Amino acid sequence: MSTVTSVAASHVDATAVNTIAWLSAPSTTILVPVFQRQYRWDIGACEQLLSDVRAVAGATETHTHFIGSILSTASPGSADEAQLVLIDGQQRITTIMLLIAALHHSLRDDDPDLAAELARVLVRADDPDRTKLRPHRAWADVFESVVLGRRTPGDARRESRFDDNYAFFRSQIRPHEAAAIWRGLQRLEHVAITLGPHANAQQIFESLNSTGEPLRDHELIHNYVLMGLSHAEQSEIENEYWLPIEGCTGDQIGAFWRHYLIMLTGREITATAERAVYDAFRREFPRLDVDTLRRRAAQWREYAEIYRMLREPAAAPDAALSRQLSRLSTFGPETAPLALHLFDAHVHGRLSRAHLMAALDHLQSLLLRRAVVGISTDRLIARLCRAAESGPAQLTRAIARITPSDERARVALKYSELPYARYVLGRLADADPLASFDLERVVPLTPGDDWSGDGVRRWADYSADEQNSHRALAPTLGNLALLEPELADRAFDLSFPAKRPLYAASELAATRELAEVPVWGTASIAARTELLTDRFTEVWRRPAVVSIDDDDLTPILDARVHRGWPRGWQREFDYVEYRGEHWEVKDVRSLFHRIFQRLWADSRQSAIDFSARRGGPVYREMAWNGPWEELADGSYLYLGWDSKYMLSAVQGVLDEAGWAGEVFVKYSYIGDAMA
Repeated sequence: MSTVTSVAASHVDATAVNTIAWLSAPSTTILVPVFQRQYRWDIGACEQLLSDVRAVAGATETHTHFIGSILSTASPGSADEAQLVLIDGQQRITTIMLLIAALHHSLRDDDPDLAAELARVLVRADDPDRTKLRPHRAWADVFESVVLGRRTPGDARRESRFDDNYAFFRSQIRPHEAAAIWRGLQRLEHVAITLGPHANAQQIFESLNSTGEPLRDHELIHNYVLMGLSHAEQSEIENEYWLPIEGCTGDQIGAFWRHYLIMLTGREITATAERAVYDAFRREFPRLDVDTLRRRAAQWREYAEIYRMLREPAAAPDAALSRQLSRLSTFGPETAPLALHLFDAHVHGRLSRAHLMAALDHLQSLLLRRAVVGISTDRLIARLCRAAESGPAQLTRAIARITPSDERARVALKYSELPYARYVLGRLADADPLASFDLERVVPLTPGDDWSGDGVRRWADYSADEQNSHRALAPTLGNLALLEPELADRAFDLSFPAKRPLYAASELAATRELAEVPVWGTASIAARTELLTDRFTEVWRRPAVVSIDDDDLTPILDARVHRGWPRGWQREFDYVEYRGEHWEVKDVRSLFHRIFQRLWADSRQSAIDFSARRGGPVYREMAWNGPWEELADGSYLYLGWDSKYMLSAVQGVLDEAGWAGEVFVKYSYIGDAMA
């Protein structure tokens, strides 16, 4: 018979606790040590915390929200000194304190009983003039002045994260929802890790915050949808939906969720932004009871099946669709959001097959023509997803507006390197997409001294200007062809007269045409470019429905959102186009100010309705210290938000007014670098 010996951990005590109960304990006092970094949470992090609190408040009584681990160590001393030294968790605890302070100040005159409960979290009864959380002396006075409401008129223009985040919470809390927010706060939980006097605090801190791989977006989504379900419900969702989604998307499951959410929201989601996909998912699906989850998961599984077809065109139901998807794959996976929308609409009978095929053709024309003329194709797909929601006619119009004209394409094809050369030449030659062809340059990029275009003059005998002219045209459309690999191997480094019999032996009529040309030079390249360009503009047609907007303007709803104030923000834009007006606006802060000023004159109710629903930035009074501007009639615009909040507000209020489609930004070279 064996025995098991239980050994207590003498240096570490870890206990799952209710966060508010932990903070409310009469003896609780927490010191932030000097070595801790300054408080840095921004508006975005505060917005996420408040969203989490609201979500758990609206859930059933058994639901809680886990905020992680809080690491501290005991600190013996007098009654005036901290009992716990906070080693890890400063950002979370500080932000929770600011939220509770905002809640306390919002209702202390209307609900003294609840205000007393909140006060027990903020201060000790035996020391009401000090906060329970005590930052080190470099910014303790600022923090306490915010939490205890002791700011003076001289603090009105003070800039600190404590002031900004407190102001944000004040702006978001309405009297009627105070009880719900308090209920959500009381459902926060964490693991309280208390170190004994002999524990190695640094080693434990590094273990908790190691450089190991953090959870990826799709893993966070997976945990989020299963959290709070019973074991039987988790098994059902996992087997019926999640595993099939993984099977369809494979190692591209992260990309699938990003593309799905771009399609769903009509907004760009940056792949490299931390937790951007997960945060977007939570915004779209804030609450998922099991019945809602089953319904949503069935939809996700359908989209994953379409996504598999996009990744593997051979899985398409017929050869024509397979061929279209193979062609579309030339332009990379970023076309997936629009393709998901189109195929889903087709599968469910909202889009005819003819409209589906036409839309895929138009999309290829758009992407290819923009690549040919050198215009960026970034951040276009979300814009097109929004248009597609209104039907095929609106999608065609949206594509036509930003597709370069025949004239621009002709000039670029004549003088510029041909992008996607194998794809272009394959379609022009009507080549079998499954066949293997090599890219043949009639004039090589670097001809040898003995190369000749006519069999008489050697390359070495060409003048410098002639050589430069040939080299400039070598990568252009007129000098390129497709050739079977065995013929291409024999043609390597041969002069043009020696290649002609090899061209004549090709199965492709477009390549055989080269054998009929007696000599090859710049005139021959120009003539062939003109011929092939006529075919190009027929194959990749531009829908002729509206005028062209080729200035590379970005719709305001697709503008790039940055947290805080990144370097270069003061010159992010070249200009802004507002409903046909040209504004010399260079930064988000100025745009925010001008948009709300203009809407107050042109569409005041939109600004009022948006602010009422969003919680700012327009208020009936200046409720706290900070930068304000009076709009009119006793209404005030708060100017203290960060870049992310300001741009989101601009996008939201323009959407509210119905004018978002008429406002564009033109990024400067600095703005492009900031991306």
